[in-house]
Amino acid sequence: MDSEIKLWLVILILFSSAIYSVVGVPQVPCLFIFGDSLSDNGNNNDLVTDAKVNYKPYGIDFPSGPTGRFTNGRTSVDIIGDLLGFDHYIPPYANSNGTYIVEGVNYASGAAGIRNETGTHLGTDISMGLQLEHHKDIVSQIATKLGSTDKVQQHLNKCLYYVNIGSNDYLNNYFLPQHYPTNGKYNINQYAVALIQEHASYLKALYELGARKFSLIGLSLIGCIPHVKKGSLCSEEHNKAALLFNNKLKSLVDRFNKEFSDAKFIFINTAIMTYNSLKQDMKTLTCCKMGSSGECISNEESCQDKNFHPFFDEFLPSEVVNIPTANMAYKGMEISKCCKVGSNGQCIPNEEPCKFRNLHPFFDEFHPTEVVNKVVANMAYKAPVPACAHPMDISHLVKL
Repeated sequence: MDSEIKLWLVILILFSSAIYSVVGVPQVPCLFIFGDSLSDNGNNNDLVTDAKVNYKPYGIDFPSGPTGRFTNGRTSVDIIGDLLGFDHYIPPYANSNGTYIVEGVNYASGAAGIRNETGTHLGTDISMGLQLEHHKDIVSQIATKLGSTDKVQQHLNKCLYYVNIGSNDYLNNYFLPQHYPTNGKYNINQYAVALIQEHASYLKALYELGARKFSLIGLSLIGCIPHVKKGSLCSEEHNKAALLFNNKLKSLVDRFNKEFSDAKFIFINTAIMTYNSLKQDMKTLTCCKMGSSGECISNEESCQDKNFHPFFDEFLPSEVVNIPTANMAYKGMEISKCCKVGSNGQCIPNEEPCKFRNLHPFFDEFHPTEVVNKVVANMAYKAPVPACAHPMDISHLVKL
């Protein structure tokens, strides 16, 4: 069995072992969402673009079926909304009719990026700049509802601003030189600098509109998605790009926290899910007390809750990982993507997807399944290890 599959199982067990539920009044009065297909819940449905998924098998596990979400069920930010205590999903801007806008709006758009041109070879999308313009429209509508500028500012200051964008600036821009000139104009470091500078301008604009609580989501290891991988090998070039972006985004968080003393910015490190920074927190994953060799110390008592420890010692997985690994090997399952895809990497309409969706990290060649979204959401909301969130997680941010 591929070692990457074992790592996926380790991470799934680690981060999904703690499921948080919140009942009662939401922890923040409103949630505003900016991003791409990882968060889009229907904004692209009526656009002229290949980047829309309002058809089966997408939404097969969502209560109302296909909605435009690029997964089988809920997105990460849907689940974060649940964890925050919202009793409904934040509506897409395209369908916002005034009912819930005071409680937040989702502006995310599939194929969108920080740069305006990103993803446009697929058709129309709503870039970060356009999402900001849509937010200005919503803020003016909220002002009409609340009756004064002061009331609007007091309200928006308490909201959570969730921003998850940047992947397409690589996948649907920089690494597509046949469509975009950025690869020839910038080296990989220069491009990350340019992206962060533009991103910073949009975040400052949100601050000026009243935002004070920012959750900035880093890029996952985009070199390991099925569309990019070559067989079992991840693309080091893509992963290096993602990590460069993340490092600069984390630095931006530190800079903004100093520059804007009345606001708080946090960075969520989704790349930790498949990167060896987990090794820094190995002691939280292992079941026994280890010696300098990384093996268990003789006759020392092991952990009692063995099902919550994916590693027994520093090297070997525990039974809770070995059992599903063996089952998948026996059944010959290919756990990467779940549905049959077309040339665009998205699910072919109305084709039957895989049955064991909880064992598949990806639904199509780009987008994670709900089981991964649960992992990411729980990790972002309440970080199980320090490397997941900087300088704090969402559960602490919303209490400020």
